[in-house]
Amino acid sequence: MKIETKVYLPADLSKALDQLATRTRRPKSEIVCAAVAAFLSPDGAERTEAAMVRRLDRMNRHMERIEREVQVCAEALAIFVRAWFTATPKLPAEDRAAAQAVGAERYGAFLDALTRRLTSGRSLVDQVFNGPADGGDEQTNAAPPDTGS
Repeated sequence: MKIETKVYLPADLSKALDQLATRTRRPKSEIVCAAVAAFLSPDGAERTEAAMVRRLDRMNRHMERIEREVQVCAEALAIFVRAWFTATPKLPAEDRAAAQAVGAERYGAFLDALTRRLTSGRSLVDQVFNGPADGGDEQTNAAPPDTGS
């Protein structure tokens, strides 16, 4: 048994109801009935909370993955810097200008390789956790560019 009820809606809400009814090809009374039932349902709040918890869990997993990737990058950088400081002797003053020119050229080659890597969609972090997709990476396995030194 259905009981007729009159409801006054603001113009914008009435327009939205009309559009939804037209778009879904359902009677307005069916849409309003479902909305009122959902509003009055005791488990409606529980469903909303469960949806929020699922969303927060997904965001938490995403943040954990980002933290792990940042940690891998920081460790890789720290290892590189330690090795570089260990293996690189201090240059005499007369060799510094030539070394700076070679450094600038190498830095340009590094930026080119970085640009290729980023545009290809591959990442070091993916390789660390998943292994190389094709058995090797031409950018990391290739010999460094010849800079004359």
